[in-house]
Amino acid sequence: MKIKAILVGKRVVIPDRTIGRELYKKGFYGKFVSIRKVKDYTVEDLLELSLIEAVYLVEKGLISVYSGERKLSLSDLLKLGEKEYSNFSEVYEVYKDLRDSGFVVKSGIKFGATFAVYKHGPGIDHAPFLVYVHPYNEPIDPLEIVRAGRLSHSVRKKFVLATVNPREKKIEYYSFEWFGA
Repeated sequence: MKIKAILVGKRVVIPDRTIGRELYKKGFYGKFVSIRKVKDYTVEDLLELSLIEAVYLVEKGLISVYSGERKLSLSDLLKLGEKEYSNFSEVYEVYKDLRDSGFVVKSGIKFGATFAVYKHGPGIDHAPFLVYVHPYNEPIDPLEIVRAGRLSHSVRKKFVLATVNPREKKIEYYSFEWFGA
């Protein structure tokens, strides 16, 4: 049985709290509306998914997303993502690749990155990687790399630049380490 989810603005909500908790336990998907850090799995709150997470879960056949009475297709959600977020398709491809590789992927906005990437999950381990998704054909300011490298070093995480090569349809990852004197 697919989980029913509801589109609310740019987010997707799982209205059944028990099912939402189970989905969170299954892969640390989403975040609970009124709880900042989950301490255990007895949470009784609504689960809110990002649009990227919702697209991934629809593609995997785990959820169905509705806007009112209308069931949205994967194509509908991808179009919405492209309309609402710059670089959505590239960001989604990186998210999907990381998730399919077994990582837990959460927002990295508080670190100035696209994603914080965990080996096991928040509350279990700290995210060892910060991933910044950058458009393939756009130049990147070296100062931005230095800034990201210093920040990631200060929070003890590896900085990874990800880009989707449009010719090969392949994601390229570049890792940076900060060397201090």
